[in-house]
Order: sequence, then structure tokens, then C-alpha cells
Amino acid sequence: MRTDAFALRHIGPRENDLQHMFKTIGVESIDQLIYETLPDDIRLKAPLNLDPAMTEYEYLNHIHQLGAKNKIFRSYIGLGYHPAIVPAAVQRNIFENPGWYTAYTPYQAEIAQGRLEALLNFQTTVIELTGMEIANASLLDEGTAAAEAMALLFDVRTRDQKKNNVNKFFVSEEILPQTLSVLQTRSTPIGVELVIGNHEEFDFSEEFFGAILQYPGKYGQVYDYAGFIAKAKEKEIKTAVAADILSLVKLTSPGELGADVVVGTTQRFGIPMGYGGPHAAYFATKEEYKRSMPGRIIGVTIDANGNRALRMALQTREQHIKREKATSNICTAQVLLAVMAGMYAVYHGPKGLEYIANKVHASAVTTADALNKLGVYQTNTSFFDTIVVKADAAKVKTAAENKEINFYYIDGETVAIAFNETTSLKDINDIVAVFAEATGKTAEAVTTLAETVHIPSTLIRTSEFLSHEVFNKYHSETALMRYIKKLERKDLSLNHSMISLGSCTMKLNAAAEMIPLSYPRWNNIHPFAPLEQAQGYQTMLKKLEEQLNVITGFAGTTLQPNSGAQGEYAGLMVIRAYHQSRGEDHRNIALIPASAHGTNPATANMAGMKVVVTKTSENGNIDVEDLKAKAELHKDNLACLMVTYPSTHGVYEASIKEITQIIHDNGGQVYMDGANMNAQVGLTNPATIGADVCHLNLHKTFAIPHGGGGPGVGPICVAAHLVPFLPTNPVIATGGNNAITAISAAPWGSALVCLISYGYITMLGAEGLTSSTHHAILNANYIKERLKGHFQTLYTGEMGRAAHEMIIECRPFKQNGIEVTDIAKRLMDYGFHAPTVSFPVAGTLMVEPTESENLEELDRFCDAMIAIRKEIDEASADDKNNVLKNSPHTLAMLTSDSWDFPYTREKAAYPLEYLAENKFWPSVRRVDDAYGDRNLVCSCAPIEAYMEE
Repeated sequence: MRTDAFALRHIGPRENDLQHMFKTIGVESIDQLIYETLPDDIRLKAPLNLDPAMTEYEYLNHIHQLGAKNKIFRSYIGLGYHPAIVPAAVQRNIFENPGWYTAYTPYQAEIAQGRLEALLNFQTTVIELTGMEIANASLLDEGTAAAEAMALLFDVRTRDQKKNNVNKFFVSEEILPQTLSVLQTRSTPIGVELVIGNHEEFDFSEEFFGAILQYPGKYGQVYDYAGFIAKAKEKEIKTAVAADILSLVKLTSPGELGADVVVGTTQRFGIPMGYGGPHAAYFATKEEYKRSMPGRIIGVTIDANGNRALRMALQTREQHIKREKATSNICTAQVLLAVMAGMYAVYHGPKGLEYIANKVHASAVTTADALNKLGVYQTNTSFFDTIVVKADAAKVKTAAENKEINFYYIDGETVAIAFNETTSLKDINDIVAVFAEATGKTAEAVTTLAETVHIPSTLIRTSEFLSHEVFNKYHSETALMRYIKKLERKDLSLNHSMISLGSCTMKLNAAAEMIPLSYPRWNNIHPFAPLEQAQGYQTMLKKLEEQLNVITGFAGTTLQPNSGAQGEYAGLMVIRAYHQSRGEDHRNIALIPASAHGTNPATANMAGMKVVVTKTSENGNIDVEDLKAKAELHKDNLACLMVTYPSTHGVYEASIKEITQIIHDNGGQVYMDGANMNAQVGLTNPATIGADVCHLNLHKTFAIPHGGGGPGVGPICVAAHLVPFLPTNPVIATGGNNAITAISAAPWGSALVCLISYGYITMLGAEGLTSSTHHAILNANYIKERLKGHFQTLYTGEMGRAAHEMIIECRPFKQNGIEVTDIAKRLMDYGFHAPTVSFPVAGTLMVEPTESENLEELDRFCDAMIAIRKEIDEASADDKNNVLKNSPHTLAMLTSDSWDFPYTREKAAYPLEYLAENKFWPSVRRVDDAYGDRNLVCSCAPIEAYMEE
């Protein structure tokens, strides 16, 4: 056994398991299985042209050497990104803990109560600091959160505003430059006209439906927006405020000023800068807008025993349900980072946050005072953490870079300095020394922090925040460590058992891929640092783009989109720009198969396209004749086809090249959804199939962990004719010669976690990547055959094979009174997370085991499913008191003095032998979603609120 071969560690089945698996499937070899699964006309004729695979040891040495090319300067650039102290207890127990980072989105609430509580803490932090009524459980970054705020305010216009097509949105010139760029991208396709200007000169015309303000402004000036917001309200203009969350500890909350929406980033709550991300954005608003609010909301409900339980609330708002009527295509949050930010608030509590905010403000005041003594005058009349001084920027920059310090240079004579929680007295003296050198003067040593406050008394916060017990209880490391562990024990993650979610690809997130994320030379760099200071990053990102180009067969890649849904949007916006460059602005029809992922039509809607749905045939494939008829009908206006391959039904459709040719023949482009790329890598690719652009879910195929619903990265890869339109950034230019404006806030999106995918590809190499795809298909077909006779597989390829996933039919069990949800909940008793429920076909389960699962785990899952099938046969529609309907069974049920069920405790909790040595206990009984939606609570309320009178 080659102990240094990463592929051997990543891929689950052992060499001596293969013959047994082949026999079960009915093939002689992996080559025969691939031949019977994949259409021959799309097979690659040569191996992927990638560098030879590195061992784990070689890779970690390589990353150390590459990291040495990143220069860690002290950063005072600001613009929404600040050095932050990640509490060591949070770093070790959450950020570096697979019990947290390998969890899935908490759709199955009964086995996600720990993460849900951590997210409720996050929401409470946001609600109380912003002064709003409701918050979601995080968005992707501040720029896209601001765009979502604009979309929400557009959606909730008054009846008269909609009738009169009021479409102007005021953007304060104080907005962060990257946020403005994202707003520009997102506004035009949906018919919003941006008007950028000075908020103090705004005329409050009835042509406007909304406005967005920055608090404090982009260079630190603190404005009192109460008057602006009051005047706007008189004209029925709703206001969004993009606010620095740490500043809200000291400043009057936007909610108290009258804001309708508040957005921002929680990066400075203990999250590394990571060259741009991932960071959890926040979004808070009024309860009356809850059904228009994007993203996920964690709410309080009760379980089957009437006990308090948590779950994701108001799910009918999601794009899966609303499809092309959705105002947002959001599918990914930043859960892992939101959990960390929430835990930062728990660890420090209100008093700790006040100490940090006061220290940051005092650092800014102290430095301003010291610079004034040098004749370097500070121009902000009111500020929290950022000062602006007048000086010779070129001289300052030379002196600063000699001391490895970065400021933000607004122009030739203006410098902004943003302070943060890492700033010490030594740092302040070094900053002052830079300006002393630049001005040729001698500075006095700073020995104490100033106590004066440079915030108007009318804007100093007086309202309480974070008074709930959870923020006032866990301030020692021992207490926090135990609290985190208590929550972790309530969650089922990949470190316990397989999570076989179709379309979600929950594969191994290898330790060697994850370790570099904690290296300071990778996680401490500001995204707007000069490029010469980030040469390690630039080398890694460029190489990753090249690797993805090879894998997809395309000519160019952008890593900027920081979720799969954003990748979809980026792909369509690039297609839109391409048509416009050819004078074909009218091309606005997106053909989308009926079986498509719900984000597809939602994305097309956001990109200003009109959705035309094409039929799906009985065997689950695209109806080629219907597609052809609609492509020809709309040929003058056809923009694109959105297609997933293999199909959402888990089949390699043999007609795919014919389908892509039809679209090209009628003037359209082909966008391929990369959700199922795990079945393509090394065997075929989007370019060979005939696509023009695809997005990739790096958090699926390329091993970035789901982190409970984020982090994610959704790059797009494009053919040569689309490369010129790849997106840019207003601070550091990226993308093509005719680049569209920004898709997300940072130039390279969530750059830090791109290290994971770079490591995955680099350590697997061409042979390992192809072998991973082989084994993903092998594992899926093994499960399919083992379940044969117990469960029907709904769709298969022409030779009866599944791709890397399959849909299991569960609808006939209704005659026994059993719904697919009952199977999902019963699987928890067997120690498994349910496969994907009711997508893409209602009443079914979609199973994807991935290549990382070994034979023993596959068999455990199959044994559990077969045992459940027997339990289904024992159930009847007349008798609801059965083991499936009562699942999941908690430890409290099993240890109760009373047992009022017609089956044994052993059958409830230990139906199979393997559970005796590795039992996972759901912490609540089945949750009541309807109760929670009727009684929406999405923050930490006092315990009395849950007590019955």
C-alpha cells in the first residue's frame, strides 16, 4: 500500500473490495461500468493535462513555501475588511473541527440543533446591534447583501409605486466601492436605475423607491442619518443602511434611526480576512418584510412533545418553491463563519464587545491627536475607527511600506487609516513615526490611549444589547469549550457517518487540504493589499484557474462568485454581456428544463431573462423535440439554455450534444450547471459536451466543506469568446478586457478556501481525479443494486446504470400511510442523515454516496434502508402509532418510565447491530414547522417566553 498516495486516502473502497462490488453490480471491471454509464461520444480521448500528483507531505511543504511569498503587512486599509483576532478557543473548537465544518445545511432540524442554536445566537447578535426586528442566518458578503437589500426594497414597493413603475434607487457616494460595483451589476437586469450622489443634497423625489447609506461612511465619517430617513419616509422612500457591526456597539443603531433594512459583514467578529473571504454577511429588517427577506431564517418552534426546538423557518420563501418568481437565487449562506461570529459575541459578551470597540475608537482618536501635533491634520469631524489625514501620499506610502504598513491612499494628498482590535500602542507609535518621516519632523512617543470621544452625543449608543444569558455566561475558555462541545454533540456531521445527499456531494474534506487555512501567511491578508504583497496567493489562484480550465475544457475562469448560485448569476450575466457586445440586446429568453434546480429559473429572473420551461420525458430526460420546437420558436430572442449534466435525475443523457447544437443553431449560448460535475471530471467535460459556460461548486466537487451551509465558492469557466466579459473589481482590476462589473465584493471572492480545492486537485492529479469520478459512479451503482427489490430507482441511463447519484421512489408507500419524510426521520434512528428529500421529484429520495465512502459504510446505509423497507411493510394507513411515524426517537423517550408504543425500545433505538457501538441520539423529537411559522421567533428570547402559563 502506497502510504503517501493521497488518492488512496481520499477514495473509500479498497482494492480488495472491488471484485465484490463489481459482482454485485454485474460488471467485470470499472471500465465496463463506465462504458455502460457514459455515452461514448462525449468521452475524453486523453487524460487531463495536469501536473503529477503531490503527496500530502510534499503539498504541505509546497504551501508553506508558497505562503512565504505572501507578505504580512500591518493593515489599516479598511473599506470593509479589518484584521481581527480569532479567539483560539473558537479557532480550535469550530474553525478546525470537522464536527462543525463538515455538517450539511440544517434542513433535517432534529439532528442539527447545535448548529441551529449557534445560528440563533448569530441572528440575536445582529438583531440587537442593528436595532431591527428580524435577521437571517447570514449572507455571502456585504456587497451582495446590499444588492439583496435593494432587491427587497424594490419588491416591497407600495402599490402606487409599482403601478407608476417607480424604479430609482439612491446610492450614497459614501458607499464602499465594491458594494457600488455589485449594485451596478444587480440593478440593471431587474429594471432598477441607480442614482449616485451626496445624501446631504438628495431631493427626496417621488421617482425613488429606496436609498442606501453607509454607516460610518467609506472613509470613516460618521453621519447622523435620522433626518434623511425621516424625510425619506414622508415620501415613502425606504432606506437601507450598510453598517459596520463593531461600530454599532458605540453608535446609535440604524433601527433606532428608522432604517428599513440593515446589512453588513461580521468579518471583524473573529473571522480572518483571508484575502477576501469567506465572511458571513448579515441582513436585518422589519418583520413585515419577512417573506421578502432573502436567505435562511432560524426560528423557534416545538417538537412532538411540545418541547422547544429550532428549525429553518418560512421555507416557502426559498427559490426552490418560487422558482422564476423568486427575488433572489440564494442557496448558500456562510454558516461556519456565522457560527464563529456568533460565538465571538458569546465569548466576549456585551462588556467585552464594548471594551474592544472602545479600544478601537481610542486608537483612532489617539493617533489623530498625535498626527495633529505633527501638523498632519485629520479631516473627519466624527468617526469611529477610521481617520483621514492630509499628507503627501507618495512619501507616506514609501515610509509606510518600509515599515510593512498598509494605509488606503484616497488621492495624492489624502490618506485613510482604519484601526482594528489588533492595534497596540506600539502600532500607533509606528504609524506616527511613518508620518514623522514623511514630513521630516520628530514625533512624541504615545504612552496612553486618549479618553476623548469623537462621536456626537446624539449618536452615542444608549440602548442595551446582548442581555440574554447565553452572551453573559461563557466567558472563560473552559465554559466556552464545553458550550461548543454541547452544541456539537447535537449535530450529525460527516465525522459520524455518510451524508448521501443527491446534488450536494458531501465528500471527504481532507485534513491536509484544511490545515493551511490556519496559516497566518494565508489568512491575514487584506483583499485590497498591493498585488506584490500577495504573490503566493496570486500564484495559487492563477494555478487553480488553469487547473479548472483543463478540467472543464474551457479557456478562462473567474473565482469571484462565492456560491454556486452566484456562479449561475455570473454565467448568465457574462452571456448577457456577450449578446450585448454583438448588438443583440434583445436576446432574453432562457430555456430551462422542468427538472432544473430551483435556483436556475430564479437566476434567469435576476439576470433580466424570461424563462421558458421545456418538457421532461417520462424517462426523466429532456424532451428533445419540445426543446427544439421552443428553441426555433424563440430563435430571434434566444439567450441561453440552462442545463445540468448529468441530469438532475442522475442520468447521462445520450442526446446532450444534439441538445447543445440545437441551442447554438438558434443563436443561443449553453450554460451548464456544475452541480453534478463530480460525475464528469476526467471522463468528459462541459466544453466537449458543447457548453459555453459552466459554474463549479468548489464546495461539492472540489472538496471545500459545506460548513453547515457555507462556505462555498462558485467559479465560472468559459469558452474563449466569453473570456473578455469575466467580472472585474473596482479596487483591484480582475477579469476580461470588456469585464462586467463585480459579482461579489472581493476581487477573488472567498480566496482563502480556494486553497482547499487547489490542494484537492494538486494532491490527486489527473489519475486521482479520474479515479475519484470512477468510484463515485461505482459507489452509486453499488447502492442501486443492493437496494434493488426493496426500492425502485426512478431513472437510469440507456443500459440501466445510474450516474453518480440516483432517485429512489417512495411514493407507493403512501398506501401504508408512510411519507418520504417519515423515511428521512427514521434514518436518524439508524445514525444517518437523510438523502435529499423530494428534489427533484416530490415524494422521492435522491442518493449520492460520493467516492469517499468505503464499502462498510455503503453497506451500513443499505442495511438501514432495507430494514426501513421492512418497517414500511409492517405499517398501515390506519395506524399512525408506528416506528416510522414516531421517529426520530430521543434518549429521553428511551429512558422514560413510560413507554406507550406498540414496539420495543430496542426496535426504536437499536434496530441494527452496528448501532450498539456508535449510536447518535437526535436531541429533539420531530419538529413542528407549521407552529414555528405561525409563531415566528428568530432570536434568543428569555426562557420565560417558552413556558406555558
